[in-house]
Amino acid sequence: MAASNINVVVITGNLTQDPELRHLGSGTAVCELRVAVNSRRKDGATGEWVDKPNYFNVTVWGAQGENCANYLAKGRPVAIEGRLDWREWEAKDGSGKRQAVQIVANSVQFLGSRDGSGGGGNGNGFPSQSDTPTDTSDYDAAPAGAGAGGEGGDDDIPF
Repeated sequence: MAASNINVVVITGNLTQDPELRHLGSGTAVCELRVAVNSRRKDGATGEWVDKPNYFNVTVWGAQGENCANYLAKGRPVAIEGRLDWREWEAKDGSGKRQAVQIVANSVQFLGSRDGSGGGGNGNGFPSQSDTPTDTSDYDAAPAGAGAGGEGGDDDIPF
């Protein structure tokens, strides 16, 4: 049995700059994000906890990328789930090869509020309600009297 490869990344952080949207010749949207994610560590010299920022380049494709460009701005908190992508290219000045690892997003969750404040509404740093639209059509209530055991419904088992 062969081992399968797993390439999954989940980060939450803040945008360090406004999203950059471009379109390929085919019309496909590509949005580039730069996200800062803090990790905490204890300083050996002082014994104090300090934040260490890590910066990640994120690529978001298609309609989701267009949404990011329309609704996100520098400083906005986001949660991103995606995969790592390594690439290599020749430097334009001919000085050698360059390499980079970026995140290709599968999903981007907008956190905080549109005014850029990232405070959560429920005490855990995450908002109690997102400002992104949610499709709730599958939660619509069933008509009155419908369903098993309901008033006027068919009590027979369907099998």
